[in-house]
Formats: sequence, C-alpha cells, structure tokens
Amino acid sequence: MAPATETKLSLENVLYEQRGDIAYVTVNRPKVLNALNSATWADLLAAFEQARSDANVRGVILTGAGDKAFIAGADIAELAHLSAVEAEQSSRISQQVLDHIENLGKPVVAAIKGFALGGGCETALACTIRIAVETAKFGQPEVKLGLLPGGGGTQRLPRLIGKGRALQLILTGGMIDAQEAYRIGLVNEIVSAELLLQRAEAILKTIAANGPVAVRFALSAVNEGLETSQSEGLALEAAYFGLCAGTEDKAEGTKAFIEKRAPQFHGR
Repeated sequence: MAPATETKLSLENVLYEQRGDIAYVTVNRPKVLNALNSATWADLLAAFEQARSDANVRGVILTGAGDKAFIAGADIAELAHLSAVEAEQSSRISQQVLDHIENLGKPVVAAIKGFALGGGCETALACTIRIAVETAKFGQPEVKLGLLPGGGGTQRLPRLIGKGRALQLILTGGMIDAQEAYRIGLVNEIVSAELLLQRAEAILKTIAANGPVAVRFALSAVNEGLETSQSEGLALEAAYFGLCAGTEDKAEGTKAFIEKRAPQFHGR
C-alpha cells in the first residue's frame, strides 16, 4: 500500500489521511460515539473540500473512530440549547455538508461499525455506497426527542428505501440491524469487521480503474436525474453521454477494448 501523503489539514474532530488515491475521513469523537456537533460538521466540510480539490484523490472512505459507532447522531448536549431559529440554521448547515458529500464528484464509501443513528444515518445516506458490519445499527430516532430528521433524512431515506419503509423508521424512531438494513436496501453489503476497510478499498479501486470523467458524470446524472422527471433525466443522461464521447478517455477506452488491453485513463 502506498505511504500516507502529508496533509495540511489540522482538524479537531475529524482525521484526514490519504493513502494512494484514496482519502480516509474518520469522525474522531469516540468518547461521545462520534456525535456530530457544529465543530464536527465544519471539520467534515473541510475534509471533503480537501478531497474534492485534490486531483490525486479518486475516492473517499468515511468511517467513525472506535468500534461502537459510525456516528451515533447529533450532539444532544449542544442541540438541547438551540432556539428554533438556531435549530433551523443548524439543520441547513448539516444539509449543506451532506449535499457536498453526495455531490463530491468522486465516490464516497461509508464503512459502518456500530451505531449509525440520526445524523449518522443521514451521513451514511449521503454517501455513494454503504457497507456495514453485522453488528451495525441504523435508525432515525429524532421523534423520540420531539424533533424530526434535520440532515436530509426525510428526503434521502424515502428515495433510497421507499416512502412506506422510510416513514416507518422515521415515525417510530425504531432501530434496525444490519441484516434488515441490507434487506430493505439501506446498505449495499454486510462484511466482517476485520474486512470492512479492505472491502471499501476494493470497491474504490474497482471504480478507480474506470474512466474518471465517466464516473463523475455518471454520479451527476444519477443525483441530478432523481430530482427531475424521467424524461428530463433521460435528456440529462444523453447530454452527459455526449460529453463523455468527446473525451480522450472515451477514445482510449474504446481503442483499448478493440486492442484487447487495459485502458490507461487520464481523466480528460
């Protein structure tokens, strides 16, 4: 494995490390189960801005420190003192950070151990792919606090697993295990704890072998298309297809296929 590259980031609650073409972002508040406060949201934004701006980064693995939690949710000690206006502002900030993750232009794999609740579940939902260990737990328990999901849970969850299942999770505030999360499509795969990062790396390496421009445009086509009608989405797909067809990567990819060799993509 390539050595870690030096980073200029100095973050209080998030660790950022780059190895090869993968950036590793770790929420690092294990004593409070990696709960999300305003400072942690700011650190996450800084980490993903670094990953977006670094051309050497082809994908990101997002995880939580320790074995007990991916992210257990919002920091209730901070949340309890917010006024209505401050709470709305806090919701918008978390939504903006998760929009940034979802629309990074590079694949983000959530590697989930332990609790992914509330804002933690919402953070996982914003990632491209979610893999989890058998003991992972998922839920949107905000109604138990007299609140509703404020980091995109009411929007991303029904888009991912369907309205009925999403409403059951949101309105009951219940928690589900990894097997149920896999059954309903909330997670892509279940793996052993010792293989979690290895599997996340393998997924990103498979994606990184493909054309970088095509990967970026495919992400955009899916994310943007979900916000439109199918006919508008098809027009969007055709436009991105045309843009890809004009790239050096497309010329190299088709030539390599004809010549029966591995393509050498350069992202242009």
